[in-house]
Amino acid sequence: MSGLLNIVVITAAVAWVFIRQFTAQRVTSEGKKGWLIPVVLVVMAVRQPGLLDPGHHTASALLLGAEVLIGLACGVGWSWTTRIWTDADGTVWSKGGWAAAGVWLGGMVLRLGLMGLAAAMGIHQGSAATMLSIAAMLLARTGVTAWRAQALRQTYRVPVAG
Repeated sequence: MSGLLNIVVITAAVAWVFIRQFTAQRVTSEGKKGWLIPVVLVVMAVRQPGLLDPGHHTASALLLGAEVLIGLACGVGWSWTTRIWTDADGTVWSKGGWAAAGVWLGGMVLRLGLMGLAAAMGIHQGSAATMLSIAAMLLARTGVTAWRAQALRQTYRVPVAG
């Protein structure tokens, strides 16, 4: 896949998810939508040659691991800064705010720092590493949000003694 197409896919996925976070979204129990984009990104990333720099396997793998860890941490932080609530019929909703946007921006700054470090070390990092990092972020966000929503659903269904 061409580098330009990768950039378009990454930008579209990030923009779509980022913009949607500012509107209230129903948290569904099956959560299939939340898993689709990360899975597509992972499949696209691992199918590409050059995920690791052939001249710097170890350093490249360490940078990739750091980028994925940053993605996971940002996903968890994004979920914890997202407001989750139930409506009158017990439906769970979520909506991100400016704190969630701050987590995104912080993650982007960290990723750019890693890219700069890689460039300074002469290590080539392609768009596949970015795709894996974004996929990790989205998977962590979806998983933690589903976990938080499940806890809220269980609390909502507890009968009141009286």
